[in-house]
Amino acid sequence: MKQFINLLIFVTTISFGFHQAKASEASDTSYIYLKDYGLAKTKKKNCIKYINKAIEDLKSDQPTVLVFSRGEYHFYPDGCQTRTYFESNTTDKNPKVCAFLFENKKNLVIDGRGSTLIFHGIMQPFTFDNCSNITLRNISIDWENPLIAQAEVLKTTEQYIDLGINHKEFPYQLQDNQLVFDVSGAEGNAWKGTMEFDRKGRYVVPQTGDMGCLGEDWNNYQAATTMPGVVRLQYNFKRKPTVGNFLVLRHAERTHSGVFITESKNISIKNLNLYHACGLGILAQFSEDLTFSEYRAIPNKNKNHYFGGGDDGLQISNCKGNITVSNCEFEGLMDDPINVHGTSVQIQEIISATELKCKFMHHQSVGLKWGHPNDVINFIENEKMYSLGNGKIVAFKPIDKETFTIAFSTALPKGLEAGDALENLTWSPNLWVKNTQFKSCRARGLLVSTPGTVVIENNHFESSGSAILIAGDVNGWFESGAVSDVLIKNNTFTDLCNTSSYQFCEAIISIYPNLLSRSDNTQAFHKNIRIENNSFAPFDYPILFALSVDGLFFENNIVTQSYQFTPYHNRQYNFTFENCKNVTVLNNQFSEDLLGKNILLKKTGKSELKSDLDDLFKIEVF
Repeated sequence: MKQFINLLIFVTTISFGFHQAKASEASDTSYIYLKDYGLAKTKKKNCIKYINKAIEDLKSDQPTVLVFSRGEYHFYPDGCQTRTYFESNTTDKNPKVCAFLFENKKNLVIDGRGSTLIFHGIMQPFTFDNCSNITLRNISIDWENPLIAQAEVLKTTEQYIDLGINHKEFPYQLQDNQLVFDVSGAEGNAWKGTMEFDRKGRYVVPQTGDMGCLGEDWNNYQAATTMPGVVRLQYNFKRKPTVGNFLVLRHAERTHSGVFITESKNISIKNLNLYHACGLGILAQFSEDLTFSEYRAIPNKNKNHYFGGGDDGLQISNCKGNITVSNCEFEGLMDDPINVHGTSVQIQEIISATELKCKFMHHQSVGLKWGHPNDVINFIENEKMYSLGNGKIVAFKPIDKETFTIAFSTALPKGLEAGDALENLTWSPNLWVKNTQFKSCRARGLLVSTPGTVVIENNHFESSGSAILIAGDVNGWFESGAVSDVLIKNNTFTDLCNTSSYQFCEAIISIYPNLLSRSDNTQAFHKNIRIENNSFAPFDYPILFALSVDGLFFENNIVTQSYQFTPYHNRQYNFTFENCKNVTVLNNQFSEDLLGKNILLKKTGKSELKSDLDDLFKIEVF
């Protein structure tokens, strides 16, 4: 009995302490319940006014939780605040229509408690501008009428294709016998691109991709309505889609992000379902220390959608600190699931010994606040992309959206000239990507261009193009960031990888900087890439392609031949090493029936390759 009483006292004491701790937490944290602002039983009414009032009442520093009552809420452009934002990798269409606009907020949790937010028209659901210590969690985002359409292939002949389109969900009309999609009363968007998804497997049909699932000159069709919801495309398409499969019909520009994070710090996204966006899914630029956990940019399967949440699922542009992605999922996107990069700019004029005039060269990078005092800048030779040295910014002055002047604390390096490029090394993050599903999307899986530490571990890749692309350039996309420390470990690369042709997709893992000129003595662009303890199931030849790498290790991997799809790639080598140094291929397991069993060394001396494959693989030196 005495022991029982002592136990009861112990439990009571612990319980009292726990509740005291909770009470203390509650006293430090303010809770704002959106139901108190009228956000309840709204049906399809516009909820913007309730959100605007609640955000007005937020105190900038006090720890606060903004709480939804679980439900479905609708948002329309009317009543939204607007701002001018120049968003990386996004078409410059301003002002942006911002639903949930958080400016200069700190110590805030937005808890959806499982709510679904439905948007109408062209909008940006969440914007975090100059915020810190923010968490967005437990919420789903979708659109009543997505800015992308879907059609079921009902019939194919040599003369026409019949498509079934849900007119209520994807409103369309025929103008001059062409399909045009309505967007919230605005001028209609013409159908401009197509992806075909396998009905059962929900993956991009192999050997389609950017080669075009309908073949060349597909848009010469003449459309007619044969019955409600059925459109006949009259044309002898050079490639016929499979009856029963779904076509995703692209018609809108990427103009707004699903979640936009700019000039912010310590932002966390947890348990977010993003079923659609008017552009990139999540875009973070010039921000620091970001965490993405259980973020899913995927199709809304309850609506039988095959397209997922946005173009890129997660775009990290010119950020710094630590970027962590864990337990996330990407599927059915119209571009890359994850793209981490900087932005390179081109020198237009050398004004003085310490000052340059520069230009944003890609139309989707104009207007960025690219330079800040004390930022460290790398000067890059244009053709071979080697470093000419570093400098520190003392002044950054925009001239217009495309051009600016930039002044440095010391003299410019010798040999620098107009046409060369700059990259901002200060805004280059470390990256961890773990336990994440990269399912079939339009392009590659994971793009990495950052000199910070990169760890890619325990992920599952089914990407339509290359599973991992390490690029970097100062000539085309102007996405900068030569890597210097990359570990790719314990990942699974399935036979769905690299099933279709896209830019730079030379193998399942493709390391392909966009060099204009190469020579035997060209300084390596990338360094220190380790590929260890992964499993590959190639149906085709190319496993690893590497251009301009110093220090490349492919060790303790398992490679098993698949027969799921027909080989198509024009690169018929398992390994290609071009202009590379210090390459190691050791202790890997290859199935007996592996296609090719060959290695191509191009402008890479055989002495640069350390391998145990001399008796198993044919090694060609070119």
